[in-house]
Amino acid sequence: MSEIKQVDVLIGGQGAAAFAAGLYSSRYQVNTLIAGEQFGGETATGGMIENYPGQPDMDGFDLMMKFKEQVDKLETPTAYSNLKSATKNGDVFRVVLDDGTEIDAISVILAVGRERRKLMLPNEEKWTGNGVSYCSTCDAPLYRNKAAAAVVGGGNAAVEGAVLLAKYAADVYLIYRRGELTRPEPILLKVLEQTKNVHVLFNTEVSELLGSDEAGLTGIGLSKPWEGQDELTIDGLFVEAGADPRLEIPNQLGLEINPNTGEVHVDKGLHTSVEGIYAAGDLTDGTELKQTVTAAAQGAIAALSAYQHVMEVKSGWQEEAEASAPASVSGD
Repeated sequence: MSEIKQVDVLIGGQGAAAFAAGLYSSRYQVNTLIAGEQFGGETATGGMIENYPGQPDMDGFDLMMKFKEQVDKLETPTAYSNLKSATKNGDVFRVVLDDGTEIDAISVILAVGRERRKLMLPNEEKWTGNGVSYCSTCDAPLYRNKAAAAVVGGGNAAVEGAVLLAKYAADVYLIYRRGELTRPEPILLKVLEQTKNVHVLFNTEVSELLGSDEAGLTGIGLSKPWEGQDELTIDGLFVEAGADPRLEIPNQLGLEINPNTGEVHVDKGLHTSVEGIYAAGDLTDGTELKQTVTAAAQGAIAALSAYQHVMEVKSGWQEEAEASAPASVSGD
């Protein structure tokens, strides 16, 4: 049986919140470990980042590499495996990773982000990578000189994806189940309006994925006809319908979940409802603005709170040790 690793602070995730937490935690000179399978989180797959202060027009993957390089300079170790389970035993949390590694930590910072939503249609999983994608900015160049592509969603990511795809495919269909785009930033809506080869289909959903195992996706069925058609022939479908917080570990630990948002509830110090557990980034209800800059800020705040908890616990252990030590006997 492998030895159980002992750390002061365990950080789950490898995105902006996790790396920022790792940077600050390591600078506090506490034993820190970052654990996560997917490098860079959503930022790394988000294409060009134009609104991160001090780093205009930088590719998201490159920005995350800079985050990691800064953490690596402090020799902060990374385990390339996700958190599988977590339990509390007194002042310590026992965390098991997917690869079987067991870790005891005094503080845990959860920065595990969100899981992209799927349409839950037949063949969706089978044709992922063969016509179905969940990242427009990652895969849009693959559709250069293609006839048509479609994007499902009504937020920033969907609009950005449609505009980007329009640079490659002849026609792009933006499919949204509501009657108006109210969530995207106004500047994105202005760009969308100016992009003439993007066709917006309101009050419409994708009802069926069309194709074959050999060809992959070749078209989609529509819940509402568009220009007399209830099917569209397309080369690719991009699902940009948002994402849900990853709650497996929070639920195991019994963390309070915000009933309105489905996110882990945190206070201004990023404390959760369980002492010693902190959460940062897209997982939390700490802010409605889900951006790289806010995730990084939350990671830094969570690291301070985790450090303070570690110092408090260790101080308590020291006091217990001193109280239980036998009194010295002096003689004449």
